[in-house]
Amino acid sequence: MKLALAAPSVEIEPATRRVRVEIWVENASGGPWRPPDGFALGYQIFDPETDILIVDGERCPLSEELGPGARRPCQLEIPLPAEPGRYRISVSFLEEDVCWYYQRGLPFLLIEAEVAGGRARLLRSRVTTQSALRWERLLRAAGRGFSYPVLSIWRNRKLIRAMVRRDIRARYRGSFMGLYWTVLNPLLLMLTYFFVFGIVLRARLGADPSRTGFALYFLAGMLPWLPFSEAAARAPWVILEHRNFVKKLVFPVETLPVNLTVAGLVTEAFALALFLVGLLVLRGGVPQTALWLPILVVPQVLFTMGLCWFLAALGVYLRDLGQVIGFLLTLWFFLTPICYPMESLPAEALPLLRKNPLFVLVQGYRAILLDGTPPAWGPLWKLWLTSLATFFAGHAWFYKLRRNFADVI
Repeated sequence: MKLALAAPSVEIEPATRRVRVEIWVENASGGPWRPPDGFALGYQIFDPETDILIVDGERCPLSEELGPGARRPCQLEIPLPAEPGRYRISVSFLEEDVCWYYQRGLPFLLIEAEVAGGRARLLRSRVTTQSALRWERLLRAAGRGFSYPVLSIWRNRKLIRAMVRRDIRARYRGSFMGLYWTVLNPLLLMLTYFFVFGIVLRARLGADPSRTGFALYFLAGMLPWLPFSEAAARAPWVILEHRNFVKKLVFPVETLPVNLTVAGLVTEAFALALFLVGLLVLRGGVPQTALWLPILVVPQVLFTMGLCWFLAALGVYLRDLGQVIGFLLTLWFFLTPICYPMESLPAEALPLLRKNPLFVLVQGYRAILLDGTPPAWGPLWKLWLTSLATFFAGHAWFYKLRRNFADVI
């Protein structure tokens, strides 16, 4: 079955809410269309938001046989419902009791109209197919998928800033040192690892075999790991901890994993300040290549945020994830050459381990802060690509699962 639609004319009377349609229908198939077979032009009205059929309208049957290659004008008058809202009208040829041809991929006239204040207005009309509409919806969904996470963060930036400040203050409220623990925690953690690996195990990193050289190389590797591990460890619990926001308030819950990432950046900022002070004391200055730091921090943030969205959504449905994530992060830490030289890794495993984003970040931080060289371009562009993919895929995953959070919690 083949047909063509041409020269559509669509007019609307605002007061009576009636749509008048005239369109030429051409028989592009190999056989004749006979009136007894139920060939007609009809329309259906849908709610565009829910895709629910509202009206299965009247038909305009063929008055006489339409042979192959012949065409004929058809007219329809479509009354719109009185209820305010938007409506989608599909004007299509059909074979009664057999099928609507637009559902089989053939062209049809799509009309979009709106009723408000008892009056109707035409939004647009065009001849299209179901396949073309699916592509349009796919492209719109892809556009929203790329724009919505960025717009959501930007629109809620003040809320994110307030929530991060509240989170940091609540974490140390009532303690003697208060907010100073924001500095002391990364410092004590770094000193602990340095004692274990640098003094007890006597590990050596980089070209400098001294303990101070090990300390600098080790701490440079810890800089990207600290904010990442802090945010990822808390992500599976973040929605459960704020369940009241999910169940009782209209709240942008997608900002909760973002808060964890930003809070981790605050930890890194203090750790970085301590590290730069150490560079000034031990080496007498900071290399100019440190200006490359934003090129590494941005993909680090994107990757962490995407992973936190993924873990936060999954943690609502899989409560054991919060218990497992500690083990996974420990394994991830030891698969990343932070506390041991890269040369210690098996040569056959190195190509696979280099794909670890934290591997690239650790090597990049050491290059710009200690070796005075820019990060390697090859791993860097792959890191950016992986981080962007994780960022958008993580948000899409979170957005898909969030609609059932209230039911599960």
